[in-house]
This record gives sequence, C-alpha cells and structure tokens, in this order.
Amino acid sequence: MKFKLYIFLLLFSTMIFAQQKQVETSIDTTKNKIGAEFKLTLKTVVSSTAKVEFPKLKNIGPLEVIQSYPIDTVKKDATNYELIKKYGLTQFDSGRYTIPSIKILIDKKPFYSDSIKVEVANVKVDTLQQKMYDIKDIASADEGMGNWWIYVLIVLAIIGIGAFVYWYVKKRQLKKIEEEVYKTPIEKATSLLNNLEQKELVQKGEIKEYYSELTDIARNYIEEAIHIPAMESTTSELIQAIRVASTQKKMTLTPETVENLERVLRQADLVKFAKSKPLDFEITEDRNKIQKVILTLDNAIPTEVPEDIEDQLLNEAQRQKQIQAQLKKQRNARIGYAVGAVILLLFATTTFFIVTKGFNYVKDNIIGHPSKELLEGEWVKSAYGSPAIIIETPKVLKRMDAQKVLPKEAMALIKEMQLFAYGSMIDNFYVTVSTSKFKQPTDIDLSKTLEGTLKIIEAQGGQNIIVKQEDFQTNEGIQGIKGYGTMTVLNPATKTSTKAYYELLLFKQDQGLQQILILHEEGDTYANEITTRILNSVELQRANN
Repeated sequence: MKFKLYIFLLLFSTMIFAQQKQVETSIDTTKNKIGAEFKLTLKTVVSSTAKVEFPKLKNIGPLEVIQSYPIDTVKKDATNYELIKKYGLTQFDSGRYTIPSIKILIDKKPFYSDSIKVEVANVKVDTLQQKMYDIKDIASADEGMGNWWIYVLIVLAIIGIGAFVYWYVKKRQLKKIEEEVYKTPIEKATSLLNNLEQKELVQKGEIKEYYSELTDIARNYIEEAIHIPAMESTTSELIQAIRVASTQKKMTLTPETVENLERVLRQADLVKFAKSKPLDFEITEDRNKIQKVILTLDNAIPTEVPEDIEDQLLNEAQRQKQIQAQLKKQRNARIGYAVGAVILLLFATTTFFIVTKGFNYVKDNIIGHPSKELLEGEWVKSAYGSPAIIIETPKVLKRMDAQKVLPKEAMALIKEMQLFAYGSMIDNFYVTVSTSKFKQPTDIDLSKTLEGTLKIIEAQGGQNIIVKQEDFQTNEGIQGIKGYGTMTVLNPATKTSTKAYYELLLFKQDQGLQQILILHEEGDTYANEITTRILNSVELQRANN
C-alpha cells in the first residue's frame, strides 16, 4: 500500500514539475552596467489551437521595461508551435535585483516563469584624466516652423483677392479711359480699327464678334462727330439720319459713301441675326469700306473757325486736367472696390465660422488664446525629483529655489526638496512638481498635508479657497489623494482678482512627499484639456525602501 502511495506522489510531483516547466525562462546576461539592456526571454510550446497571453508590462519588479518585442512563432511539428517572447529591461541604480516570476495565461490557465537574479554595476568615471564640466541650464527646444505659414497664406490670399478685384475693375474701366484720352473722334475710330485687326477675331472664327465691333466703331464715330444717336438706331434709321444731317450740315457726301455704309451695316445684321458667313475677301472689303466711310465723313464735316493758339492751349490744358482728375477718380474707385471686396469676404467668412463653430472658436483661432497654444504645442515628457515624478507637460518645468517658496518653519523639517514649475499663480496656466524628504521619520497624513499646502498657497495670494478631496491612483497602482476646487488669486501688481480652478495631487513614499499642483483660470476649456492630459500622464517611480 505504501509502495503505491509513493508511486502516486512521484507521478503527482512529476506532473507539477512539468506544469511549472511549461514556460522556459532565460536571460542574455546576469550582470550589466547602469542603463544597459537585459534581454529576458520566455519560451513555451503549445498546440496550434492554444491561446497564449503574455502580459503587457511597464515594469518587471525593480527593472523598467524599455522594449516589449513582438512574439516569434516557430513551428515544432505538425500540431505544436514554440512561442518566444522577449522583454528589454534596464535599471538606473546599481545593485543586485531579482526579476520576479511573470504570469502567462495559456488557455486562461496561469503559468509562471522562473525568477532570475541580476546585478547592475556602476560605470567607472575617471575623474583624474577627464575634465569635468558644470551642468548646463535648461535650453529651449526648437519649435520648428510652427503655424506661421498658415497666417502667411491667409494674408497672401487676401492680397491676391484684392489685387484681382483691382485688376478686374481696371480692365472694365480701361475702355472708357482710352476713349477720354483720344483728342478727336477720327483718332479714336482709327485706333480702334487697328486694335480690332490685332485681336485676329476672323482668324479665330469669331465672325459675329468681328462685325459687331466693326459696326460699333462706325456708329460711335457717327454719334460723336455728327451727333446722331447711331448706337440706338436701326440700320434704316441711321442711313436716313445721315442723309438728313448731310443736308442740314452742308456735308458733301456722295451717294456711293452712304450706300457703302448701308451695305456693311446690313451685312453685319445678317451675320449677327441670320448667322450669315461672308467669305474672307468680303470681310476684308467690308472693313476697308468702313474705314473709307469714316474718313470720307470726317472730311465732309464743315471745318469750324480755328481758335486762337492761346485759347487752344488753354482748352487743351483744361482737357488734360479733367482727364487726370477722372483717371484719379477711377483709380480711387478701383481701390475702394478692392478693399470693399476684401472686407466683405472677411465678414462673410467670419460670419460663417461664427454660425457654424461659435464666437469663441473664431476669437481663439484668429486673435489667439494662450492656453490653446499650449495645448496644441509640442509636449515634453520628463522625470522630476527623487523618487522621480514622471509627467507630460506643454513646456519643460524649470528648477525653482524651494527656500523662496516655502516658509522657514516648513524648510526646517525638510532634509531635501526639489521643486520644478512653469508659469506663476497669476499666469493663464501654472503647474508645479515637487519631491521632498523629511529629516526625522514622520507619519505623513496626506489629508493634513493637503491643508498645509493650501495654507502655503493662501500665503502666496490665494483667497476664498474651496476644496474637495478624493482618492487618486496612478496607472501603476500607487495610491494618493487629490484635492481640487476653486480659489480667488490676487494679482499684487494690478490689485485685481481672478477666479481660478486648481487640482493638487499628493503621494507619500519612503518618508517623503511627492506633490503636483495645476492651477488655471476657471472656465478655460483649453486649460481643462491640458489638466486632464497632465493628470493622465502622471506616474511615480517607486522608492527603494
């Protein structure tokens, strides 16, 4: 009977041993320098249907996980696979450490790796041969290009729109300006005929446009030189009016001249309204006929008695003065149109964003908001103090002199304190991080410490402090408390007060205290987002008791 019992115990112990050895543990080296990587390897052989879960860890015991490598899968045989998981570990303090067992779930059953002892050795520093240097001050990080190019594009777009409106209005005014510069109707008609040929409308197949401009030149000349409403008259009415005017004004016109004009005008009517397409030589003949008619009409108009030279100079000077005044007026009108278009565009764009996004969005993005710039800037993650507080902030926190902040009574109890801050209580955003150790062993009561910290804030200008308290836990499970609420901050320079919101975290470790204070103007939505992001990033280095 005893023999069977021994056999059973032997088999049972063998099963336990086999289960424990389900996970094979190894490490590349058991001794390394400070900050160097230990590569921990876990191996397990499972069936193809098994589900294996390796833990996601930030720390394994006293060592920090700096790299979690992807799982390698190696096929062992037809039904089994070997899974290999590696962790990169490091430690920044010298000493002997134990890497504890790690729980791995295989088909939801726990299996544990072996614990391994490692040693972290100091890095030898040659202080005799190597020159030593002072620690440099914190340098501002290069912020890169930033968002300035967006504003440059906006300015260029506004300038471009204004320039386009100016050019468009100028183009529309150009024809009128040119007309006023011509000294006589015949000079204007001759110049416009030459410009018409330079447009090459016939070569482009735009016959209708060509005849329209050709007849408009003739009608404009007749209207200005003979004072007949040619632009508003039909072809028949215009020809009749010219015959009447030639009699009244004693113009020596031959029937051939009037007939040529009538023939071209009727040809133009056919082209414009009946879609007639004259041949190339007919188009050339019509153009020559119009030019000849205009010259004949100009020669047939009776010459007025010439003015004295002095009167001619006076009239010409007056005419040029009027032209310059009108040109200036038109230039001012163009500038007005351009500026008006830009203002109208800005108003319409601003109104659209106010309706769709709200006034605060427009104000914050156009005028700017200091908290928004902090939120959207490049954040910095760093460790402060000892034991370190690891925190992500919009700006690097600068080391402060704790003796200038804390009262002498508090400093008398403190053995060591490190204080880091950004901003001040009267700025739009204020954050401080501090770690301290006491001279004598002290039973730290975080609730009483919260009250003491608020009294220090009150001495620095905080008034009417309202406080609420609750427990707080980091992502790694370190317990602390959070005090939060509102206060009134007095600005000693302006003697004005601002309503502020604050959150204060307190932790105790190794006879020491770790604190984080965040304070900003109440109702600042961007600052609220900054606060939430900072609090979510808080992590503490565990003290080595």
